[in-house]
Amino acid sequence: MFKTKEPLSSSELGTLWITYQEKTMILRILEYFLEKAEDQQAKNIIGMMYQELDYYVELISGIFESEGAVVPKGFTKEDVNLDAPKLFDNGFDIMFLRILKEVSMGMYTINMNMAYRIDVMTVYEGLTSITQKCYKLATVYLLKKGILTRPPIITMPKRTEFIESKRYMRGFKPFSEKRPLNAIELGVLHSGIEVNNIGMQLITGFAQSAKNKEVRQYFEKGIELSKKHIKTFQDFLLESDIQFSATIGSTVTTSTVAPFSDKLMMFCIDLLNGFSIVGQSFGTFFTLRNDLSLKTASLAKDVFFYGQEGLEIMFKNGWYEEPPQTEDRNQLINRTE
Repeated sequence: MFKTKEPLSSSELGTLWITYQEKTMILRILEYFLEKAEDQQAKNIIGMMYQELDYYVELISGIFESEGAVVPKGFTKEDVNLDAPKLFDNGFDIMFLRILKEVSMGMYTINMNMAYRIDVMTVYEGLTSITQKCYKLATVYLLKKGILTRPPIITMPKRTEFIESKRYMRGFKPFSEKRPLNAIELGVLHSGIEVNNIGMQLITGFAQSAKNKEVRQYFEKGIELSKKHIKTFQDFLLESDIQFSATIGSTVTTSTVAPFSDKLMMFCIDLLNGFSIVGQSFGTFFTLRNDLSLKTASLAKDVFFYGQEGLEIMFKNGWYEEPPQTEDRNQLINRTE
């Protein structure tokens, strides 16, 4: 029989699998935010995003089923408690949704580069479009509400110039003169502070509501790691006489009732750890002052080892669904009849 469609490649199978995990996690988070949202405009943004993502989750499920593959479990109604009290005050929902969309935009670029079938490319094309739309709506909303802080303003350049000396990278020596931060470096530092401020609130809420003691202790380490990031980035700005006043968006309530399962919260932090490492790598590559590059690389190393610790906790508790993998030929060959 003539086949009208090529089978899924390993890369497409893998990217669809991780996309399904991420999207079902986000749907559970959106369900909780939608239940607790008090601002109608915020509800509209969350509701729009929920409907769009739910459609693509069903689409991905259909691709798995058409290929004769099991549909991943992902995250279900068991992973969200809609009756839990508000864990975060107003404003955090859209701020965190905006961060999730930053993560998603990066993932879709990678996933599209690994797609070869038209239907798979169409999935990522559609997800990219709605993600960019949601990111724009969230940013405008947060700015109008005074929740989001804009990056610093610098003097506009009046002529083009070229770097003529390796002294431009100087920053290691403690007593040598360091040049002012350039616009790219300011952007990296601003983004780092913004993301870690939101991450610190998120993981604080997770820490006070998680049921598993080891998970709570793990989240407490994450709070301290976020503080380290924020202080490091703020110190660089202060050295250049730039005061950064970050609006943190909201505060964590005193609730200790978990809105999400420990499994979901751990997966969420694992996802954000990966995003942080990629962000630090971007900062290391595009910053031209060697002290800043070295520091961002060091912070990425800290996040990597923190992430490894988190994976071990997830594995031990059976919370990490195993991705599709190649056949174990040794096991097949050396089987006992």
